[in-house]
Amino acid sequence: MDRTGPRTGRPTLPGPATEVVTLPSSGVRVEQLTTGTGDPVTVFAHGLAGDITGTRPLGSAVIGRRVFFHSRGHGRSDVPPGPWSFADLSADLRAVADLTGATRAVGVSMGAAALCRLIAETPDRFERVVLYLPAPLDGTRAPASVQRLDRLIASVESGEAAMIAAAVELEIPASVRNTPAGWSFLRQRVEQLQRDGLAPEIESVWSEPAVPDEAALKSFTGRALILGCRGDETHPAAWSERIAALLNADLEIYDRPSIIWTSRNALRDRISTFLNS
Repeated sequence: MDRTGPRTGRPTLPGPATEVVTLPSSGVRVEQLTTGTGDPVTVFAHGLAGDITGTRPLGSAVIGRRVFFHSRGHGRSDVPPGPWSFADLSADLRAVADLTGATRAVGVSMGAAALCRLIAETPDRFERVVLYLPAPLDGTRAPASVQRLDRLIASVESGEAAMIAAAVELEIPASVRNTPAGWSFLRQRVEQLQRDGLAPEIESVWSEPAVPDEAALKSFTGRALILGCRGDETHPAAWSERIAALLNADLEIYDRPSIIWTSRNALRDRISTFLNS
């Protein structure tokens, strides 16, 4: 990849203004962005080392208010003393949902696992949920996931833009890396990670299962949509199928990884059709 790329072209435009809110249950402060107006309200929980910007495309066609927030250790959100657990991530998600009156939720990877923890504990909390590329719930992590996080944390701790860019570019499909969309994503992520950092404490959440008793998911009273894909080594399709069976959910398995890049419009339409109906 041409390392001169990120230094060329237009500078990254400022993102929409966010706010930092204090969660009453824990006192943890989280960075939050609200878009749209009216009801229903949908809360979005990003994945490991993800951010608000990367999650927003999933909700671009969802009606009502859309609430995106940075999980602890990400963005401008607090970094409480560790270790952390999925119980902590779930409590943060619940607090954001309670503050905003959300009746629907979308979880991505780690955020999907936190959402599973929440609905296992409170089956009637949400009317509808979408789990996009859900992470395994048994506390295990694929080697590729471990390597990705280690690489990102090391690059952020270096403070070097080139090292961060080298780590981030591996998340972009090869077919997209030398395109305007690829450069835009790379510039935005490098700037965000240099500015806000990434807390190494996030590694500690995998010390125990996200959901201690998976059978509790069978009590969910709402409707669920699970979106997985084949060939994704960090989000096995078998886990999407397993969770869908427990939740009696609608299930869609895409044929190749990097859905957000290769099938963005179809993904956006699938989520909005489910949540808007």
